[in-house]
Amino acid sequence: MYTATITELKKKMGNLPPTVLKELCLRLIKYKKENKELLTYLLFSADDEESFIREIKEEMDEAFTEINSGNLYWAKKSVRKILRIAAKYIKYSGNKQTEVEVLLYFCRKMLDSGIRFQSSTTLLNLYQRQLAKASKALAGLHEDLQYDYKDELAALNL
Repeated sequence: MYTATITELKKKMGNLPPTVLKELCLRLIKYKKENKELLTYLLFSADDEESFIREIKEEMDEAFTEINSGNLYWAKKSVRKILRIAAKYIKYSGNKQTEVEVLLYFCRKMLDSGIRFQSSTTLLNLYQRQLAKASKALAGLHEDLQYDYKDELAALNL
């Protein structure tokens, strides 16, 4: 089956009446949980980014409390799951400040979790990749915001 480009879809959607667009959106969100989550973010949370970030942090806090830190194998699986969830929310937001804040919070929680991730190459690399992503996203922010986050980023570097 042929998949149309974004330009073609945008042009086609521009010609449709609002009721038909509404029906298409409702049909689209029926099939994928991610589509429903994205639409929920766009409709309810996009205008209040601070509360969205707070919700992400609360979900991460809860997930970090459930980690089995005694066994590195299970800890690794749990940390990856938390990171997948965080990445999904970052993708929904598309805001660099949200990305920086969530990634720095993830790294802070990793340090505070009690997981001996320094002894696991995989977890150490994962941690360092998140710091690198946060640093890269930080470069795209305004200078005042960069200044606020640079100290925190420096404190999290091992």
